[in-house]
Amino acid sequence: MTTETRIPQGERTRAMRLRLLEATVECLVELGWAGTTTTVVSRRAGVSRGAQLHHFPSKQALVVAAVEHLTDLRRDELRRHAEDLTDDGRIRGVLDILAAQFVSPVFFAALELWVAARTDAGLRESVGPLERRIGRETHAYAVELLGIDESKGDNRHLVQATLDLVRGLGLAASLSDDTKRRATVLDSWATVLEHELEMS
Repeated sequence: MTTETRIPQGERTRAMRLRLLEATVECLVELGWAGTTTTVVSRRAGVSRGAQLHHFPSKQALVVAAVEHLTDLRRDELRRHAEDLTDDGRIRGVLDILAAQFVSPVFFAALELWVAARTDAGLRESVGPLERRIGRETHAYAVELLGIDESKGDNRHLVQATLDLVRGLGLAASLSDDTKRRATVLDSWATVLEHELEMS
């Protein structure tokens, strides 16, 4: 006689929430903001509408939570990639790590939110603080990866210019595959940073 091991309720709830969050990002990337409905998300996640609405009572709450959650996961993954950086070619390696954030599904999902929030005041109130927090964290992360003191010289402005650059490259990548052009631009920018950054 076999006995089935029951999965604790808390663990089942966490797994269900994770499925919903991942399905939401997939829908945003594939279907855009307009095509991402709570019905489509719950169906894709294999979760009942009632259970989904219990945890996320609105589409806005669901998509903001999804982007925030997967941004955190993406940041943790990129930190693991950072462990492979060496001093030789470090700046170019850092640019690759930062640029990868802006060609990921999470970025394209966030892009859908930005566009929708431009004309939706309620969504903008939720998206604005999230984007500002992510921006601050990404800036601090870039400073840490580069191993610089941002109070020296133009370091702070150069880091911000770097983030603006890779975000712009990400926007271009949302319409077409520009991998070669992106690599050329990053090569040129790495040369600028090597000359202009004041290293610690």
